[in-house]
Amino acid sequence: MRVETTIFEPSDWVPNNPRFPVLIYKGLSGEDGSCDFQNRFAGNGWTGIWTNGVFDYQHYHSSAHEVLGVETGSATLLIGGPGGRAIKVTAGDCLVLPAGTGHKNLGSTSDFQVVGAYPEGQHADIRTSAASSEMLATISSLPIPQSDPVQGRWGFLTKEWR
Repeated sequence: MRVETTIFEPSDWVPNNPRFPVLIYKGLSGEDGSCDFQNRFAGNGWTGIWTNGVFDYQHYHSSAHEVLGVETGSATLLIGGPGGRAIKVTAGDCLVLPAGTGHKNLGSTSDFQVVGAYPEGQHADIRTSAASSEMLATISSLPIPQSDPVQGRWGFLTKEWR
């Protein structure tokens, strides 16, 4: 497993996150090709777990950080707003998007499915327009999660985001 980090500057109407980088975990699948993101996220204290795709329109969350674990298939996701970066993800990859980070599905295989979750106590909203000053204050004040959704209490996120 390797982890990439990227900080995105504001992009058009998408604020992105000025404090925390996006984390991209590559190659989390086991030998059999599976990666039980639901149990992994729950076991590491992330909540509101859901399974679906990624919206095909640009959006961000102002009230929660989000983790997306690619359960099956592959996709190209635009991360960081309209001027962001297209990132190819495949089964076994995982992204942690700090609040404010724009994301959009540019295209995916028919079997593309992600498992998503949020740090305990945070609940995602869906924003498709510029952030108000109140939303920007919320984004910048959200606390660091108590644990990394992939590696637990002492994982990469808890070190990188401190």
